Amino acid sequence: MMILLSIVRVDAAMKAILPKKQKGAAAIEFALVFVIFFAVLYGVLSYSLPLLLIQSFNNATSEAVRRSMAVDPAAPDYKTSVETLAKSVLKEKLTWVPAAVKGIIPNATFDLNTRILTATVTLPREGLSSIMPVLKLGVITVPDLPPLLTAQSSAQLVPLSVKLGQ
Repeated sequence: MMILLSIVRVDAAMKAILPKKQKGAAAIEFALVFVIFFAVLYGVLSYSLPLLLIQSFNNATSEAVRRSMAVDPAAPDYKTSVETLAKSVLKEKLTWVPAAVKGIIPNATFDLNTRILTATVTLPREGLSSIMPVLKLGVITVPDLPPLLTAQSSAQLVPLSVKLGQ
C-alpha cells in the first residue's frame, strides 16, 4: 500500500511539471512514427504485387512448357501445334490477372533445329501504373522496378525416335 501511494504522488507531481515543457510532444512523436510506419507499409504493399505477378509468370511459363511436351512429335505441323498449345496455356494461366494491368505479352517459340521450346511472359513497368501508384520522393522511387518484368522457361523437346542414353 505504501508503494502505491508513493507512485501516485510521483505521478501527480510529474503531471504538474511536465505539461508546460512537453506540450505537443505526443503529436510530434506520432507524426514521426506514422511517417516511418507508412513508408514501411507502403513499401511492403507496393512490392508485393510485382512479386506476385513474377511468380505467376514463372508458373505460367513452366506449365506451358511442361504441357507442350505432350504433343506428339509425329503430328503434322509439329512446330505450330507446340507453339499454339504453349500460348493457350499461358493465356489460361494468366486469366486471373486484372484487366487493368495492361501490356502483358505471352509468347512461345519453338526452334526446329535445336528442338527447344521457349515460353516467355513480359510486362512493361508502365503496365502496373494503372493499379499501383508509384511514390516518388526526390530521387527515390517506390517501387523501383526494372523496365520489364519477365519470366522465361525452356525445354528441349526430344523426338520419340531418339533413344535416350545411347
